[in-house]
Amino acid sequence: MTVSLTRPAAQQINQGNFLDTPQLAPGITRFWLIRHALVEQNARLRLYGALDVPLCPDSLIAQRPMYEALAARLPREACWLVSPLSRTRRTAEAIQEAGYGPVPMDVEPALIEQNLGEWHNMPHQELPQHLRLAPHPFWSISATECPPGGESMLDVCGRVGVTLDRLAEAYEGQNIVAVSHGGAIRAALAHALRVHPETALHFSIQNLSLTILERLDEGWRVVTVNELPGI
Repeated sequence: MTVSLTRPAAQQINQGNFLDTPQLAPGITRFWLIRHALVEQNARLRLYGALDVPLCPDSLIAQRPMYEALAARLPREACWLVSPLSRTRRTAEAIQEAGYGPVPMDVEPALIEQNLGEWHNMPHQELPQHLRLAPHPFWSISATECPPGGESMLDVCGRVGVTLDRLAEAYEGQNIVAVSHGGAIRAALAHALRVHPETALHFSIQNLSLTILERLDEGWRVVTVNELPGI
């Protein structure tokens, strides 16, 4: 009797989606999401949200090894995106200057941080008296709280989710390096995992951390979250 070692076709197809090796397969729509570097000290004392605040110059120097690690980690062939805020462009430039090499960057407006409206530039200690809902334990406000003239995290998740789907279609089969913001990256995770924004805010997204998402025919896959370069 002859025994066939061939696996059923369906099993072979599923096997192709397993991540069993460190090497990521080419030809997959893959987002490399990086949170911008640390902003300057005075800006951190207030709610800066979608305000255009500068990076901390001392951190740019001290964290040079992290930029070098990111430059080595990111794919060589990729489309680069930044938000409209200068801190994302400056972070992208620092990565390129640290060994990646210069490449053009396009601005994607929908990858901007949460708009805090009238609460922008407010000292952190003054915020509680303005809240209608209890703040999230890991975010300044609840995911459903909407600042006057601003947007809630529900709104952020809506615009980021639509944008990810659009970009996945536009850059099908390619790598997309996007330097963005903590709130927007959490919104991307909420979209990929199909979870409520309040749940996604439990993710830690540190400055210069890397989060990788893939868009497959079967849906979104989370490869890594809050990966700190060189650590």
